[in-house]
Amino acid sequence: MDHFLYRDGILHAEAVPLPEIAAAVGTPVYVYSAATLARHYHLFTEALSPLPHLVCFAVKANGNLAVLKLLGDLGAGMDVVSEGEYRRARAAGVPGDRIVFSGVGKTKREMRTALEGGIRQFNVESEPELLALSEVAAAMGTTAPVTLRVNPDVDAKTHEKIATGRKEDKFGVPIARARDIYAQAAALPGIAVVGIDVHIGSQLTDLAPFEAAYAKVADLTRALRADGHRIDRLDLGGGLGIPYARSNEVPPLPLDYGAMVRRTVGDLGCEIEIEPGRLIAGNAGVLLASVVYLKHGEGRDFLILDAAMNDLIRPAMYGAWHDIVPVVEGGAPDHVYDVVGPVCESGDTFARGRPLPPMTAGDLVAFRSAGAYGAVMASEYNARPLVPEVLVSGDHFAVIRARPSFDEMLARDTLPAWL
Repeated sequence: MDHFLYRDGILHAEAVPLPEIAAAVGTPVYVYSAATLARHYHLFTEALSPLPHLVCFAVKANGNLAVLKLLGDLGAGMDVVSEGEYRRARAAGVPGDRIVFSGVGKTKREMRTALEGGIRQFNVESEPELLALSEVAAAMGTTAPVTLRVNPDVDAKTHEKIATGRKEDKFGVPIARARDIYAQAAALPGIAVVGIDVHIGSQLTDLAPFEAAYAKVADLTRALRADGHRIDRLDLGGGLGIPYARSNEVPPLPLDYGAMVRRTVGDLGCEIEIEPGRLIAGNAGVLLASVVYLKHGEGRDFLILDAAMNDLIRPAMYGAWHDIVPVVEGGAPDHVYDVVGPVCESGDTFARGRPLPPMTAGDLVAFRSAGAYGAVMASEYNARPLVPEVLVSGDHFAVIRARPSFDEMLARDTLPAWL
């Protein structure tokens, strides 16, 4: 469920008509619903409520400070994968003891930053990283809390580019070698083992891969405890999908996911951490765009928008589907369009043969399910300004990232003295 609904034929974000935002801010623009973000966060806290738990929002899904502060004020932790994301979480007011640091390429500088600023744990992904973290923590005279991310060799049956739990993927340490690496960790200075981490991929629409991975983690927990390790936390990752496409595939509900977590690892007495991003933010946002031209081609019509692949790259990068809807209802979807942007790439195509009501220049359209991996992946390709972001709460809205001017963009470049 989201809070983007038609009222009197006009699409609203909560109680704000989207044409009002378009008139005030211009297009393209991302629009987020505070009520949807809060609702989706609470779905996870309710699903895990019988167990001690922390829901850590995956900052890579949407890193806007206002979004992070909204979720942090509700009690969310944050899952970060870079120093920049760590600094964003801290700037949003999230305390260090609610931040977990993931990612395969943490640098020593990033480790120092997190140890100085406070960190709940590092999700360590390799033996070289473990040694580097030990060196940094020992030199600082402190102790780094760690989980080891294990790769359970479970195929999540998701898109090739977002699968992370197979043995050929770059993430984590092989689960077959985990006991040896935990023994190594326990002997290192500056390292305190606190738990186990696993994450098998994103946009999963079936609970079976989760259950297979978590069963392996449960077995590993018992084995590590038998070896003398203290395993108090299980970081189970994120990855629960949302319904992007018009299909019969319906992702499981957070309540069903929570029941599966209790069934597989609930008897271990561990605090459960999860790292959802897409399911919290995806359906909490839309990308609002305007039609620039209707172009009649050879055997097809093109709807050319002012939004482009640099604003929303998922269709070009993943072949992803986003529902595209008119902001003002316009009758039956009896026209078929290729929906494209203005960037000079054939890949700048959002949809082919998409049925829509008759459209013309100046009409507004909304890309649904665009709140995750949308603005956060945007760029200035073709010297197009970064798309702005707006947060709606009830009947009011605020710009939470402004569109930069061309002068601001140009001012970031510096000419060398010899030119």
